[in-house]
Amino acid sequence: MAGIYIHIPFCKQACSYCDFYFITRKKLVEPLVDSLISEIESYRGTDYSEEQIETVYLGGGTPSQLNPDQLERIFNALEDTFSLNPVEVTMEMNPDDVTPDYLRSLLDLGINRASMGVQSFDEKLLQFMHRAHTKDEALKALDSLQTAGFPTFTADLIYGNPGQTLEMLEEDISQLLEYDPPHISAYSLTVEPQTRLGKQVELGRISPPEDDLVAEHFDLLTNKLGIAGIERYEVSNFSKPGKEAVHNSNYWRHKNYLGLGPSAHSFWWSDETALRWENRSDINQYMNALSNDSAKEVEKLSLFSLAEERLMLGLRTKWGVSFDELKSRYSYEMNHRQAEWLDYQREKGMLKTEEDVLRFTPEGLKIADLLIVDLLSKS
Repeated sequence: MAGIYIHIPFCKQACSYCDFYFITRKKLVEPLVDSLISEIESYRGTDYSEEQIETVYLGGGTPSQLNPDQLERIFNALEDTFSLNPVEVTMEMNPDDVTPDYLRSLLDLGINRASMGVQSFDEKLLQFMHRAHTKDEALKALDSLQTAGFPTFTADLIYGNPGQTLEMLEEDISQLLEYDPPHISAYSLTVEPQTRLGKQVELGRISPPEDDLVAEHFDLLTNKLGIAGIERYEVSNFSKPGKEAVHNSNYWRHKNYLGLGPSAHSFWWSDETALRWENRSDINQYMNALSNDSAKEVEKLSLFSLAEERLMLGLRTKWGVSFDELKSRYSYEMNHRQAEWLDYQREKGMLKTEEDVLRFTPEGLKIADLLIVDLLSKS
């Protein structure tokens, strides 16, 4: 089983916090779709096209900047090239692009999971983030999802914003819960150096909130969603039972996936190790590289680096990582220093071992990234 990720790089405007690859030149949409179809077709008759495709994910950028005809051409190329029988087809969308008719056209294409970029319902926070939509547009988009009869959806929230109080966050959560979401992705605002936000912080115009307040945001979110039956299954992801994101969960479990479109990454197991490659993060270079057949620089990963990556990804989830999997698949075993560290963190209540599986406790998940770095530093 494998997945396909398609990067659609177009956005109406730059969000203040985003460091993903995007462009705002809509005149390049049609040439990009043509190039994307060419890239898809380049896999025809290869080993990659023979593996069963379990998930498809359209991300960005803003995939909802594409019209139904353009999306249909992309899906026709996928069906003609790959062994496509997905259990989950997700498309990211912004509230200002969404109407019931547009959503029904997506359903007709086989898209069965919407990822709605809400981020907040607070108008001042939306302006601070430089989002293109308003609170009313977000509410109408969520209404449209229900009107169109989408089988499932997820919505994004961002917490830990400068000036965001616990009361503001609680209001955002309460508003979203009115729509009975099966899944929520909630991210602590991260200041990336090359973004508008990063530059404002560097110039001293904005001060990020203190870590203690962000931790309070984290606890409020976890508790309020938990009461609603929406449980954390990964550091930034919450769902009702059985509504976890299949595509992203497969990333964390080290399953194969192909990345299509500018800046997209791919990961594929080959001869007991794995390969990783990345498409160019420039739309013109991406299109030219496809015509020159030189789009990809392939990296062969060592089992040791794969094992460390599996730990980094798996320990962020409720499923954890099996010691037996580390040994049998990656030839990796904890050394003496790591074993002592694990014992110490068990005593502190940060992690536990059950039936050969290492997992962080809820307290450990709060500082998962720090704990993982500490564990790997002892390898």
